[in-house]
Amino acid sequence: MSILESLDQTSNKAVNLGEEYLTKTQEYYELKVFQQLTATTAMFCKAAILGSLSFLVIILLIVAGTLALGNLIGNMVYACLISAGILCVIGAIVYAFRSRIENLIIQTMSKQFFN
Repeated sequence: MSILESLDQTSNKAVNLGEEYLTKTQEYYELKVFQQLTATTAMFCKAAILGSLSFLVIILLIVAGTLALGNLIGNMVYACLISAGILCVIGAIVYAFRSRIENLIIQTMSKQFFN
């Protein structure tokens, strides 16, 4: 009978250790998910705030530059056309380098999420 009792105790220990391992693993993954969610939420909030402020700054700089250019050349229509042309060139450059920009974003995000 002692062999059966020993096997019973050993199997009970193994079951208890397995349950404890599962519980700790579940707690770890809950904390990891919480960490990733808070990091993502904070990142999106910072991006939204900084992005909106940057957008306003860029709009005001474009308007001020267009007005200054209009005063410089003496024609507001041509100043607006030149400003639009410059924005189109910048847009084309960003479009041409879109894959490099995407790769840079993916590399930056992978460092954040997989460390």
